[in-house]
Amino acid sequence: MANFLSKEHITANANFNRWLVPPAALAVHLSIGMAYGFSVFWKPLGNALMGVDGKPLAACAAGATNLSEKLSGTARALFATDCNWTQFDLGWMFTLFFVLLGCSAALWGGWLEREGPRKAGLVSMVLWCGGLLISAYGVYAHQLWLMWLGSGVIGGIGLGLGYISPVSTLIKWFPDRRGMATGMAIMGFGGGAMIGSPLAAKLMLHFATPNNPGVWQTFVALAAIYFVFMLWGSLSYRVPPTGWKPANWTPPASQNNVMISNKHVHLNNAHKTPQFWLLWLVLCMNVSAGIGIIGAAAPMLQETFGGALIGQPDIGFADIKKDEALTAAAAAVGAGFVGLISLFNIFGRFAWATSSDKLGRKRTYYIFFVLGALMYCTATYVAGFKSLALFVGAFCVIASMYGGGFATIPAYLADMFGTQFVGAIHGRLLTAWSTAGILGPVVVNYMHDTRLEAKVPFDQVYAPIFMVLAGLLVVGFIANFLVKPVAGKFYMTDTELEAVRKSAHEKSDVINATNTNSTVNNTSQSTSHPILVVLAWALVLVPISYGVWSTIQKAWGLFQ
Repeated sequence: MANFLSKEHITANANFNRWLVPPAALAVHLSIGMAYGFSVFWKPLGNALMGVDGKPLAACAAGATNLSEKLSGTARALFATDCNWTQFDLGWMFTLFFVLLGCSAALWGGWLEREGPRKAGLVSMVLWCGGLLISAYGVYAHQLWLMWLGSGVIGGIGLGLGYISPVSTLIKWFPDRRGMATGMAIMGFGGGAMIGSPLAAKLMLHFATPNNPGVWQTFVALAAIYFVFMLWGSLSYRVPPTGWKPANWTPPASQNNVMISNKHVHLNNAHKTPQFWLLWLVLCMNVSAGIGIIGAAAPMLQETFGGALIGQPDIGFADIKKDEALTAAAAAVGAGFVGLISLFNIFGRFAWATSSDKLGRKRTYYIFFVLGALMYCTATYVAGFKSLALFVGAFCVIASMYGGGFATIPAYLADMFGTQFVGAIHGRLLTAWSTAGILGPVVVNYMHDTRLEAKVPFDQVYAPIFMVLAGLLVVGFIANFLVKPVAGKFYMTDTELEAVRKSAHEKSDVINATNTNSTVNNTSQSTSHPILVVLAWALVLVPISYGVWSTIQKAWGLFQ
């Protein structure tokens, strides 16, 4: 078994087709990406316990009016079996997801580089699917702490390992298309909820009874489905031999691009460079400026446009809240807006990362920061005269660049630090995501609640928030401007590099390293397994198509 999981065992031979690796990565990322879709469970779980009168029991934090009381209610909810959970109680799982994702990726990124993506993918599978099963029991026994532990902590560690498991491998298989390769995989993480949320909703509907929302059974079913997909994806990972490169491809070293290095920085030295921390700030600012507002997309649209969303422009959101029918109609439009944003977030990951192969990573991030700031200013302006189309368009562009930032950063790191430790370096940089996952929502939610307490009209709440988020993008622009090539003293010598590769049990493609027209090189590029490639891509494109169709159906309400 140890040999089966080893990096030596999964080093590809001359006949392997590199286009089999992206669907394997997508299978893993589509599975763990369901972390984005966990909000589909909040409302059913909030009504899980029913009283003798057939109505949901009161929440554990019933009557809480401030943060201290809410936290006290959450502490009680962790172990109580006689009261329901609130969205505040359950929402902490999101925090655990992304804090643990960044921390686990940082801690075990070096282990991943030594042991290879297959072992990391399988560990991720056990943790993510096992966490779902623990959460299922937590729902069954009505123990919130088990949900936090299962999906939040154990599953969150699985998220981190699964997220970075294919990054280094894909970059090494596609040195000619680094952005495209990582964009394909990371698109899957954004698309996981697009598939998982409607699937979970249908499963809950299937399993539900008058006294049971069907959540724990859905968790078990999802664990089984994701187990199969992640097992296939992890076992399908292959790594190229050292020295492998695509046919007829000229390495960047022969091109006059000082922002792409052909040397390698050791993991232990990467954080000692100013480039690492500048890129950390670049990612943190890009994510912070998007994650808070995307998380509040539906209420933001409803509060800003009020009755204009449902054909009654003369009434505001305060009036809509008083009528259940109007509230439901506005919520449906808000859900369509969320669906549209999710589509742009997902496909922006692929489109922007792919375009960065031509534009360059630094220039691509310049676009993110300049265009993003302009879009926030545009949203502020068009919200004043209630132009729904321009407002929605601005946030679709923002969402695309939010996703594009995630997908472009691994290629940026490979350009700056080389490919030897890019997966581990990327793992450490993901702590910027963990930070942004707290910073962005705190800024948006604090400013939102403060302005509402000051009796600011709903349609004027978000303008200063947009300006602050634009300011974060300006900070990111400055950090990106300061990124320069890594100083030569940080690169490994050839002797050090050889020692690292030997300790990682890497095999060398000697023929290919010395002869770009070799048989090894050409057959690696050939379509030696065309049916296998088609089947592999079909296994991931079919569920992606289902998710896209489900999301478009929701988004259609925005245009009716």
